[in-house]
Amino acid sequence: MRTTIGRLLHYSVPRMLRKPQIEQYSFGAKRPKLLVTCSDIPGSYVDLLREKCDVTVCSGTNRAEILRSVPGADGILWLTADRLDGEVLDAAGSQLAVVSTMTSGMDYVDADEFARRRIALGHTPTVVNGAVADIAIGLMLAAARRFHEGRQKIATGQWEMRPQWMLGQDVPGSTIGIVGFGGIGQTIRKRLQGFDIARCLYTGRSRKPEADLAGAEFVDLPTLLRESDFVFIACPLTSETANMINRETLGIMKPSSVLINVARGGIVDQPALVKALRNGTIFAAGLDVMSPEPLDPEDPLLALPNCIVVPHLGTATQRSLLDMFTITANNVLSVLAGGQLVAPYKK
Repeated sequence: MRTTIGRLLHYSVPRMLRKPQIEQYSFGAKRPKLLVTCSDIPGSYVDLLREKCDVTVCSGTNRAEILRSVPGADGILWLTADRLDGEVLDAAGSQLAVVSTMTSGMDYVDADEFARRRIALGHTPTVVNGAVADIAIGLMLAAARRFHEGRQKIATGQWEMRPQWMLGQDVPGSTIGIVGFGGIGQTIRKRLQGFDIARCLYTGRSRKPEADLAGAEFVDLPTLLRESDFVFIACPLTSETANMINRETLGIMKPSSVLINVARGGIVDQPALVKALRNGTIFAAGLDVMSPEPLDPEDPLLALPNCIVVPHLGTATQRSLLDMFTITANNVLSVLAGGQLVAPYKK
């Protein structure tokens, strides 16, 4: 069992200067076998695991390498976005007890297969809320105020000095719509408190008490799209939400509206979005996620002046990496020491 050595995360020192605060665990005479599926993390992180475990680290760029390395693993730190399914579990063997992803979203994981085999499955929710909400606000401002298009104007010598040149959309006084009012959606609402918005709408599977406290109104999706000036996509990718933003739903939105997606690319019908941006169905879009990833350099999204595209940077901060790795490691080690997941995935 584990012996607590302090809080999971210690905040008295700036986190970017610290090592992960991994709890001390006792495994008896056995050294658990761990697989870390990606090497693109600081070596000091892996060194902490190697103090009491036998650790294999994959490069993270080749699924075949992972499948070759996983046999015999007692626990897996799944640090890639590759499909986590029965093939991986079969390759690992019956001794596999626990897997934790280093993500909040779990659309690439066959959770039903884990439940069937009674293998513990963890992830890293909540710690990414702030970082993802921050990039959502950045995309909102960049798209509304035409940052990308303005940069193109400078580069092509089209900078004009007149009052009505490059007018954007105002955030103060606007109506905000948030699709998915979970942790990230709620944090986006908090970030908007200083922008003097007029209304906040949200939609999802059910009304949330947290939304009432935040002054957000529960509406259906068509109402949200019809009335919002800024629409944030912050819901999971599921069979119900796949291509939820499509030609029909984009057509409901205001011509002056801005779409921001920080969830998953598959929630938006990308060809339909390209058409909507080209013909003025909506004003602009800001995307941290797209389909596929990596995006083809020749994809038409990248040629649009009214589309801000960044390469899935929502959780890409030093603090987020530290927090996510800490929870991932503690998820796996806790189960192997006879305890419970720190952050279990609940479908």
